[in-house]
Amino acid sequence: MTEPLRTLITPERLIHQLQAPGWVVVDCRHDLGNPDFGRAAYTKGHIPCAHFLHMDDELSGPRTGKNGRHPLPDPVALAQRLGEIGINRDSQVVAYDDGGGMYAARLWWLLNWLGHRNVAVLDGGFQAWCSANGLLSQKEVTPTATRFDAELRPLAVDASYVDSHKGGDAMLLIDARSPDRFRGENETIDPVGGHIPGAINRFFKDNLGPDGRFKSAEQLRREFTSLVAGRDPQQVVHQCGSGVTACHNLLAMEIAGLSGGRLYPGSWSEWCADAGRAIATGT
Repeated sequence: MTEPLRTLITPERLIHQLQAPGWVVVDCRHDLGNPDFGRAAYTKGHIPCAHFLHMDDELSGPRTGKNGRHPLPDPVALAQRLGEIGINRDSQVVAYDDGGGMYAARLWWLLNWLGHRNVAVLDGGFQAWCSANGLLSQKEVTPTATRFDAELRPLAVDASYVDSHKGGDAMLLIDARSPDRFRGENETIDPVGGHIPGAINRFFKDNLGPDGRFKSAEQLRREFTSLVAGRDPQQVVHQCGSGVTACHNLLAMEIAGLSGGRLYPGSWSEWCADAGRAIATGT
């Protein structure tokens, strides 16, 4: 029996497994500045058998203006949608995007949150698939619906947890945004620049090599071990702008064998929406 994949899959392996029973491929392509991009890209050409899930409409919940730009979806609604595209608790799921895994990692984390561990991100994404001469299709896949039974795991923390633990020994907060946005410079997405006091910065793109694929497990382990500086991985909380690219750092730590970190889903976009919360700038 094939060992389930729980972090990454190469395009070469996916090519050989594409028609395997129980495998479900999900296209997560997205553009923060153009919400219609993902669906249009899927229509233009996608990995055969892949289903499309939209970051804003399906992999996030309704926004209130106070809960961040990509709040967590309702777990019952998400579980129903996953079942509709053929995912059950026995499925091997593969998620891909064309952004270095930044969106596919969100689905990877969501499935783990719902208790489904057998999910892998396509290493190198859509570009690597094309470079490996993987086939493309313009055909919308008709799913065979099934039932997905969620078993929520305690993988998320809220703003009150972050507020009460920030700067303390019990939590290391890692911000996945670019260094300039972390410093409070060149902020073009959220209305306020800066970062949560006590956070340290690990730009999610630093998890990738020049080829757009994840660095080796050994290199990621060295880098994150240095970053956490002796802390237990279970003390680590990840955040970013809206709880998306933080999942990339969580995946990188999982690849490195440093499991146990949690996500602050509201992230900076939720944090800065409350004028009463403290804000830091600079390094």
